[in-house]
Amino acid sequence: MNWKPYEDGRSIGETGSERGTIVRDEEHADGARITLEEAGTAPFAITCGIYGVMVHTAFFSSRQEAENAFETMRNELDEIMKLDGDTLYTRAEAFLDKWWCR
Repeated sequence: MNWKPYEDGRSIGETGSERGTIVRDEEHADGARITLEEAGTAPFAITCGIYGVMVHTAFFSSRQEAENAFETMRNELDEIMKLDGDTLYTRAEAFLDKWWCR
């Protein structure tokens, strides 16, 4: 798998970018990250990005909804990371459009 715990899991329990407690935090070998926080700006927040390309935060009202979205978003990011050039940027833009108002 291309994903591993960010900083060997040391970020778990720390405060994330949305002022919540980080409960899941993973980094892709080719330069992406996805973080799930609890009880910050919203009940649950997922912040993800592709380094140098995009960053996005989506908000969720339940842990189950956030966990499901985390898995889906991570899989979608994994597929995007297989691309390069304009195709990567086009797919990243579609990802942002899909998750924009969450």
